Amino acid sequence: MVFYVHFGVYIGVNVMLVLIWWFTGGYKGEFPWFVFPLGGWGIGVLGHYLSVFAHSGVTDRMAEQEYRKLKEEQEQH
Repeated sequence: MVFYVHFGVYIGVNVMLVLIWWFTGGYKGEFPWFVFPLGGWGIGVLGHYLSVFAHSGVTDRMAEQEYRKLKEEQEQH
């Protein structure tokens, strides 16, 4: 849930930055300065995504291994 809030705020703020750039002369060929916060924060969002969703698969496998180990120990006693 927290990731989705983070991602939503990222999208909203960066859309606002692009609009600020556009309405302050960006369409006239001004340097697209918004790419710096978009890229930097994007790296943070990507890291947050990986820590939430990619890590959960590893955690599930570790929990399954521990469950099997405990089940085998219980059957031996």
